[in-house]
Amino acid sequence: MSNPSPAFKEYNGPILFERGYRPFFLGAALFAGVAIPFWVISLKMGLDIPTGFSGRNYHIHEMIFGYLGAVLAGFLFTAMPNWTGQPALAGIRLGLLSALWLAGRIAILTSASWPITAAVIDATYLVIVGSLAWRDVVIGGSVRNMPVCFIVSLLAVANISYHVLHLQSLDTAWIERAALGLIAVLISLVGGRVVPNFSGNWMRKNKLTPLPAAFSTFDKVVIASTIVTVISWVAIPEERVTGYLFACLFIGHATRLFRWRGWKTMTEPLVFILHMGYLWLVLWFGLSGLALLVPDIFSNSNALHALTSGAVGTMTMAIMTRAILGHSGRKLHAGGATQLIYALITAGALIRVFAESFGLDYMMTLSISGTLWAAGFILFALVYGPYCFSKN
Repeated sequence: MSNPSPAFKEYNGPILFERGYRPFFLGAALFAGVAIPFWVISLKMGLDIPTGFSGRNYHIHEMIFGYLGAVLAGFLFTAMPNWTGQPALAGIRLGLLSALWLAGRIAILTSASWPITAAVIDATYLVIVGSLAWRDVVIGGSVRNMPVCFIVSLLAVANISYHVLHLQSLDTAWIERAALGLIAVLISLVGGRVVPNFSGNWMRKNKLTPLPAAFSTFDKVVIASTIVTVISWVAIPEERVTGYLFACLFIGHATRLFRWRGWKTMTEPLVFILHMGYLWLVLWFGLSGLALLVPDIFSNSNALHALTSGAVGTMTMAIMTRAILGHSGRKLHAGGATQLIYALITAGALIRVFAESFGLDYMMTLSISGTLWAAGFILFALVYGPYCFSKN
């Protein structure tokens, strides 16, 4: 994502809508920084909010389809011109898509008054994101990136299914697992590109060897096994066979991460944080296996937050900081403020996943972890927000 497409240079409209990362990364960070404390406070104080969702479902839906939906659009519509050679989504089209995402957040928050209309507004967003991505990939003949489009489309289907189930007062747990499983597969795919590629570039520049292992049959087996494990988790989430699959994937993804030699990048946090983000995915597989096979030791809920608070939070922040620095012409280096952002996100995730195991009660865990995690995103908006409104 570091080499701008020539299509970007021809744009002369409002700078905020020049590239996909500008409105969507900033919007995602502000939303996460506000929505998490809002949810924790409303839960702690028993406040009624005008959403048609329960507090739990509001939190889950908005982090998966709201926050991550914005990050996905920012990533896709910044990378797509380089992937496909097609003109960048910019100007009024990007502005309208950003407005639709924001309308979805308002619609879900106020959905108690207009549930069906709110569902349609929200669900339309990912459908359009997927359609635009498919258009560029097909026209550009970018076969390699079709799996990413498949996942975005499946996430759009998952969101529609979530709304259908919710409107009929049916259980949404399985579709939540399906959406989260798709995210795990997406991190496996995209992480398998960006982590070794960016690490390798940095290591070559600093004359460090050996370089990260190249993508091979081993990686294909791990990704295929991830898909099988996710399907098992969706279909039979409490069976021991699913636990054994998680345990095997823990070993597979840990080996994959080791082959990328992340310890060599520790002197540059902008690169090392990518490895930390993928490490959280490894931990999710391991902790989920532990929760299923030895449930008295660890809970499924805490294990799941290794994927959400940990892998999603860290990996998206790693991608957002790097993309903004690279595309705004700034040095690819994590300064003190950026390192603090990473530390806050990591600390929030660690407390959310492990604090209850050491005796901290649930609400205190949510309060502390939510505050730290949200602070990281607010700091990101303060530091990187101005870059989204400037040409350099």
